[in-house]
Amino acid sequence: MAKSHVERIERDELTCWRVRYGTGELLISQQGAQILSYREDDQPPLIWLSEQAAYARGQGVRGGVPVCWPWFGSLQRNPQAVQALHDDPAAAPAHGLVRNLDWQLLGIESGDAGVHLEFAYNTATQPLPHWPHAAELRLSIRLDGRLHIALHSHNLGSSPLPISQALHSYFAVSDIHQVSVEGLHGCRYIETLEDWQQRQQDGLLQFSGETDRIYLDTPAQLSILDPAWQRRIQLHSSGSNSAVLWNPWTDKAQRLSQFAPGAWPGMLCIEHANVLDDIRTLAAGEHHQLALSLWSEPLND
Repeated sequence: MAKSHVERIERDELTCWRVRYGTGELLISQQGAQILSYREDDQPPLIWLSEQAAYARGQGVRGGVPVCWPWFGSLQRNPQAVQALHDDPAAAPAHGLVRNLDWQLLGIESGDAGVHLEFAYNTATQPLPHWPHAAELRLSIRLDGRLHIALHSHNLGSSPLPISQALHSYFAVSDIHQVSVEGLHGCRYIETLEDWQQRQQDGLLQFSGETDRIYLDTPAQLSILDPAWQRRIQLHSSGSNSAVLWNPWTDKAQRLSQFAPGAWPGMLCIEHANVLDDIRTLAAGEHHQLALSLWSEPLND
């Protein structure tokens, strides 16, 4: 019978929660309700955390699984309906407004079947700057031998609420040159590094340079194949038909905050999302859930 344990710890300026269940260990920050790291047994980490990560209030932590909401990326690259909800789009920060704010911890359930934590952020009682709309966010995190993340949005207002969003997951890989992503064959994607041209994926996605692509019509199941670590990271999503794949490569890595210049070969972002054609417009009182489950399997299985 697997043992579970949860403890509150401080990482510099941030309150965090260390969660253990069986052979799994998870670290979560109350700021942003952000998963910071995740590993199983004696494996390399599944979720990557920068060795130069800073744990400062009001500042995002590099790595983990940041929550991007109520928009993803640059607000000005979002559909007009999403931009229109913000009073000052030109000054809006990248990746939304909830990454650097403390969420409320609603509760922790710990037992033989796993550990479950739930965080909430209510914009009616904790208004967001330049975004005068009422919504409740809940982030459910469950560790039970696999990691399950669910972001639940509820429109509390009386008008439609268009949102884009993402679970901005950083995955640890042995060497970006050697890994590939399975499941994207035939998907349309936007090549943001080449004038946002639309293209179509042919076969496995492999990496030979800076990558920043928005995939559309994505399936529920994707996999990261990592021969050097002899594992396949399985990713199963729901409530999402889009995903962003990103690696900064050599030059951009030099310019990133909280990022060692030589760290880029060891990480890959696959960000399950609702972006571009896949934004969600919630009617008054409507709910939406974006969810991701992830786990590791031996590559030869």
